[in-house]
Amino acid sequence: MRSATIQRKTKETNISVTLEIDGSGKYSISTGVGFLDHMLELFTKHGMFNLQLKCKGDLHVDDHHTTEDVAIALGKAFDKALKERAGISRYGSAYVPMDESLARCVVDLGGRSALVFKADFNRKKVGDLSTEMIKHFFQSFAENVKANVHIEVLYGVNTHHKIEALFKALARAMCIACEKDARVKGVLSTKGRL
Repeated sequence: MRSATIQRKTKETNISVTLEIDGSGKYSISTGVGFLDHMLELFTKHGMFNLQLKCKGDLHVDDHHTTEDVAIALGKAFDKALKERAGISRYGSAYVPMDESLARCVVDLGGRSALVFKADFNRKKVGDLSTEMIKHFFQSFAENVKANVHIEVLYGVNTHHKIEALFKALARAMCIACEKDARVKGVLSTKGRL
């Protein structure tokens, strides 16, 4: 199995992540931020990954450090588990509806990070998670998994639904991009390396 364990400890957070890319959607997640837990749980389930993630963060300050550092650790876990990225499809895309909302995500696991994020939210918080942290989560994830992530809400009204559609779209796109393809010898690049 393609798997990785990441430990990240700073003065702001203490995080442990164990990821299995070739999983079945099993998870045990605790960040102290309920809505973030919910998004990571559905990301894991819809991506068919297995994820154990525990974070103790300085939530007495706010949700910023926890959200950012969880995204960093999760991105690093994918990067480590994918190794040199040989034999994978590399690209993945998904459209995911959540009731009245529709999100699209396109991923390239080509070894370079970039984020294009297009989404507007009507609320400042959903549960205990600041909506301004959603873009920051995807930015930190993209940088640390070394991927291009183009993600947007095409339309929608309910902020919870928009964010849920984004996380599910990322999950499905990552699942497809991580898939092994027997036709791919080495890495999918004319350069011969990523």
